Amino acid sequence: MTQAATLDIAKLDKHFIVDGAPLPILQNINLSIKPGEFVSVVGSSGCGKSTLLRLIIGLDTEYQGDILLDGKRVAGTGLERGIVFQEHRLLPWLTVEQNIGLGLLNAPGSQEEKQRLIQEHIALVQLQGFEKAYPYQLSGGMSQRVAIARALVNRPEILLLDEPFGALDALTRAHLQQALQRIWEQEGITMILVTHDVEEAVYLGQRVVVMQPRPGRIKRIIDVPLAYPRDRGDAAFAAIKKRVLDEFQDNRETELRAAA
Repeated sequence: MTQAATLDIAKLDKHFIVDGAPLPILQNINLSIKPGEFVSVVGSSGCGKSTLLRLIIGLDTEYQGDILLDGKRVAGTGLERGIVFQEHRLLPWLTVEQNIGLGLLNAPGSQEEKQRLIQEHIALVQLQGFEKAYPYQLSGGMSQRVAIARALVNRPEILLLDEPFGALDALTRAHLQQALQRIWEQEGITMILVTHDVEEAVYLGQRVVVMQPRPGRIKRIIDVPLAYPRDRGDAAFAAIKKRVLDEFQDNRETELRAAA
């Protein structure tokens, strides 16, 4: 089981320069995530969800405030953080096992140890028998499972997921949500999922962070005290989903009043 990480975000602000003037993107983000916790982040387009993940992973280092992983300030990318994007981004000329092996390029260990890790993670995402297959021979859901295995193969402390199932059909999406929940429980890793799908956020997360836009701020954090695996038809599930959706409705009404 992977050692999980504690993530502490305090007074985080982020802006871009547009036409020579600062454009606020994130404002006063404060969030603590415990080791092994699964947190979903939801919000409408333009609320800074993906920007927040880019800052946590270290692809963007220009910000104000603190992002601390196990008490150490994030400054650039590192092997202790993995990420899965909406597009699988597999290299078409490499096989499944070769694509997963890319996650170990800068990792220590012998070739034998790395091959063992690759095979373990092929099994983790249930793709045994497809080791020698190329991306064009895989479905969209299978390709995303390869991307998840590649992100996990070097045993990161935290996994970030940026709309990982957004391009998939509803049935494949539901299947991969179940698979991701199983992997999270099995690996014991800290996970942060960014999504615009409220049902997905409630189905997977122990907490749902609701963002509001312009600039992106945390409006509400809603606990999801439901046992896994979760039943989407359960009344308690529906009630929590409604609470999250009501926050979006409040956001829309606020925006309309501001524009009037």
